[in-house]
Amino acid sequence: MLRVGMGYDVHQLVEERKLIIGGVEIPHEKGLLGHSDADVLLHAIMDALIGAIGEGDIGKHFPDTDEKYKGVSSMHLLRCVNELLKEKKASIHNIDATIIAQRPKMAPYISKMKENIANALDIQVSQVNIKATTEEKLGFTGSEQGISSQAVVLVDLI
Repeated sequence: MLRVGMGYDVHQLVEERKLIIGGVEIPHEKGLLGHSDADVLLHAIMDALIGAIGEGDIGKHFPDTDEKYKGVSSMHLLRCVNELLKEKKASIHNIDATIIAQRPKMAPYISKMKENIANALDIQVSQVNIKATTEEKLGFTGSEQGISSQAVVLVDLI
């Protein structure tokens, strides 16, 4: 049975935090604020995958009230989601995601992001598509107050 999942995440940009998106540390004067490493791309993808198999969201599986997830790598959490998918006998057809950020430019890092995601989920890089866009200086992402991401996935439940 084919199932679609949709995910969305947003985090505030702040000083004295690393900017990690798609498991890639990106040089920037600000990073994303969050309980974990605040990787908006991976959070959106995880929410989409968990939603596609009908298992809630990342907050249910990795609550920000649990100290064991404080500062945790979202790549680690993505591998945990992959284990959940395997338990549910779900296979990923494809992932399509968008990063919404005024700055920095994401293009130089997208190939590595795709590789990281494919490796964590045991899928081919060709099954992962990542795009980036600005909001033409509009809204909280346009004014560089935060970064958001959206993801859609197609999975097969056996």
